[in-house]
Amino acid sequence: MLDKPPGMTSNAALQRVKRLYQADKAGHTGALDPLATGVLPVCLGQATKLSGYLLDADKRYQVRAAVGACTTTGDAEGPVTRRSDPTTLTCAHLEAAMPGFTGDIRQRPPMYSALKRDGKPLYELARAGVEVEREARPVRIEALRLTLFEPGAFELDVSCSKGTYVRTLVEDLAAAAGQCAHVASLRRIAAGPFTEADLVTPQALEQAAGSGLAVLDALLLPPLAGVAGWPRVAVDEERALRLARGQAVEGADGPSGLVAVTGPDGALLGIADRAVGGGLAPRRWMAPQAVQSP
Repeated sequence: MLDKPPGMTSNAALQRVKRLYQADKAGHTGALDPLATGVLPVCLGQATKLSGYLLDADKRYQVRAAVGACTTTGDAEGPVTRRSDPTTLTCAHLEAAMPGFTGDIRQRPPMYSALKRDGKPLYELARAGVEVEREARPVRIEALRLTLFEPGAFELDVSCSKGTYVRTLVEDLAAAAGQCAHVASLRRIAAGPFTEADLVTPQALEQAAGSGLAVLDALLLPPLAGVAGWPRVAVDEERALRLARGQAVEGADGPSGLVAVTGPDGALLGIADRAVGGGLAPRRWMAPQAVQSP
């Protein structure tokens, strides 16, 4: 589980981990802006088959907002587009506006985002000075807490669904309180089951790599960690073999839906769909000796 440093793209961080582990396949489970830091789950080898499921996980952020200026990018990296008088903002103004940004809301994605229009990322269009219409999309803010207020700045703790743009949240919240604002710093502290307690810095990975592959491997989490909290079904060797061949098998009673399937040794074998009545149909299956994910 990588602690992405500031100033590095998520893809650059991914490639660094892939190189250190000499992995054939690697993928992350939700990009962070270059300015942002924190939890960046990286899957290696067979564990990349879990990436799509982890992308859907909820996230949690700590964000510091600078009040008094909006920027083209919504963060400190872009030029200022509008200004306001931050001395007129009070804590009460923010707290009065916050209920309107909790629960199910709609957000208009920023131009500086990886969303595509006619095959081109929006950020490429933005850098060329082109702005296009973006339809507001539904997101969910599970919890929004003001953790600090001081002249010219405030900090929030945000728990949200996938697809939420914290830069947009900061801009919209400030606007509702009559102000301009942008993200000064952003840190992701949780992504699905992963938290800051799981983090390893790039520097620690580099040092471990110098001590040998065994030391480097010791920093990995098992694939099962990626589906912590999922319903789980254990199968014997015969059913595991049939599932690996793409065949449905009898499972166990329980609610229908996706489940994590483990083998006799407790290791994750794959993801299956449990039907009403307990039958299991494989959805994403991992080859034997699956590579773990940090």
